[in-house]
Amino acid sequence: MSEYLGSGPDRRPQTTLRQRLAELRGPAAAPHPLDARALAALAANPGCRRRALLDGAGVDKAALASALGAPSGFGQSQFAFMRGNAFEAKVKADGGTELLRLLGVDGREDVRVPDLAAAGPQGRAARTALALREATEAGAEGAWSLLDHPMLALEVAGSPAYLEPDAVVVSPDGRWTVVEIKSFPMIDGSADAAKVGAAARQAAVYVLALERVAALTQGAEVAHSVLLVCPRDFSNQPTGSVVDVRKQLSVTRRQLARLTRIEDIAAALPEGVTFDVETCSADQLSAAVDAVPHAYAPECLAACELAFHCRDRARSAGAVEALGRSLRGELGGLTTVGAVLSAARGETGDPDDPAVAALRRAAALRAESLEEAGACR
Repeated sequence: MSEYLGSGPDRRPQTTLRQRLAELRGPAAAPHPLDARALAALAANPGCRRRALLDGAGVDKAALASALGAPSGFGQSQFAFMRGNAFEAKVKADGGTELLRLLGVDGREDVRVPDLAAAGPQGRAARTALALREATEAGAEGAWSLLDHPMLALEVAGSPAYLEPDAVVVSPDGRWTVVEIKSFPMIDGSADAAKVGAAARQAAVYVLALERVAALTQGAEVAHSVLLVCPRDFSNQPTGSVVDVRKQLSVTRRQLARLTRIEDIAAALPEGVTFDVETCSADQLSAAVDAVPHAYAPECLAACELAFHCRDRARSAGAVEALGRSLRGELGGLTTVGAVLSAARGETGDPDDPAVAALRRAAALRAESLEEAGACR
């Protein structure tokens, strides 16, 4: 029992770290929750220490971006949020009958819906772990269980994260299946590939957290396929699709393991650095943000509230990262646009460097093309 009650992140002494993180976000600021969507974005860019620290400290990045003068349009509109909530309520209405129907469960007589209420995220995570164990035991007697908004715990870079999937279904064979409910439509049996991919990456984080609890639960197995529930065609009727997230799970597990621990990033900061938007000026916040290394890429525009600020900094520094990760990888040791242009003109760079040789060849071909175009006029 004690293992389940302690199902949250490892309880090592973290008083000093917690105090430091509270100082970073501001003493009056409540910690912004680190959800699965943020974890999926963090796993997609594990080299960004800036995002790792801000997320680990619970800093409200949207408020920080606005205070810096670079607000981002990232996030759900209020209308989309309300529509999503209404659709989720419809899917789960009447004890989740419609949701269970999508899983092939027609009757409700053997369906359990445990109460997951508890005090605080740690208490809810412990209650969820206990409910999962009880549901697995009940499954041996042929019962299905539906856990509505369970709380899962996961340690990320030494900092605890509490995650709340839409639902987890426990089948009689002891298999735990994550259910993701989205409001984007599934037309003729298929949905927008980009949105499905984002949902799969988010669900993979939930699967990873569930595996930690399943490792302590006899007879439990976490499904590596999740049920994605969306509106059918242009109606509000739910339809389901099974999505295999093994690839996303493998990438997420590997990328999260690569993250530098939060305390190491915080220890490298200058004394007095804080991201308190209530007490700091825009210049102070800008200096604080710039004190933490970032790893901007154009993909950040769709995943991070600070993307516009980081893009401006990358552009002002002439960093090639602003042009994309693939291009940055091909340029090797040439890290700025100025260095790239200088190498292409033959002013700097090792001619034996493949990147330099390719740039000079491209510059020569461009000059020839311009010369021929001028001659044809």
